[in-house]
Amino acid sequence: MVDVPAYFDVVDGGFEATRFAASQWSSAQVVGPAICGLMARQLELEHATDGFVPVRLTVDMFSAARFEHTTMPTVRVRDGKRIRVADVSVVQGGKVAARASVVLLQPSEQPPGQLWQREFQPQPPPLEIAPTTSLPQVPLFNTDANPGEWSSVPTAHENNARKRTWQNPIRVVTGEELSPFQRAALVGEATSMMTNWGDAGIGFINTDMTLALSRMPQAGQIGVEADSHISDRGMAVGVATLFDRAGAFGSCMVTSVSNAGRQISSAQLDAVMNARA
Repeated sequence: MVDVPAYFDVVDGGFEATRFAASQWSSAQVVGPAICGLMARQLELEHATDGFVPVRLTVDMFSAARFEHTTMPTVRVRDGKRIRVADVSVVQGGKVAARASVVLLQPSEQPPGQLWQREFQPQPPPLEIAPTTSLPQVPLFNTDANPGEWSSVPTAHENNARKRTWQNPIRVVTGEELSPFQRAALVGEATSMMTNWGDAGIGFINTDMTLALSRMPQAGQIGVEADSHISDRGMAVGVATLFDRAGAFGSCMVTSVSNAGRQISSAQLDAVMNARA
């Protein structure tokens, strides 16, 4: 049996972060994807019932989550025939470190007519580079500067070109398989990295994430391709497209604040990738 790593253990009716959850910004801080994945898990378990499907997840990360015992209370805000809305909070030491809301819909038929779509769809790496697997993998990266080159070495992609990644993340909770929604939340948070990574590393840290899905991703790897980065006076907005081997299935947007005092270089990212490997 393969020992699959996870971000959290279930402890005393709540959760405690494992060593895999340490952030690149600070080893005392829980990394963004872990928080997003944990909130997605809790919202899905308690509210994606009776045929409702999550289509939008908005996460606010306004305080650094620490390596402390964590509880996840949720509340159902609205429960209609076609739309359901719920909220969840990340509570540590009696204080809220992050929160999220989810919109769930009842699937139905497509309306008639043709609509505009993105002319060029994101392309996953070839199967010989990224074979299909159910196990977590070290992320692969690619840029428009070298479109044929996919690798897990960030310094090979240190430029100001459009970036994309292809990932199969670790589990949210030890011993639990990832659901497609959890997988999308984990990988979707890479929108911050893909839209804020330039030729001098990463100097913006995201304060939120809004994930919107037209369908659930296929099992396995998910890609994130940057669509835009707009910034001024230390504030940034980044938007990306999420895709799998069947095509694009959603979008993600993050707002970010300058964290230049802790700028993450591509060499530092190399060390993180080596540790994950």
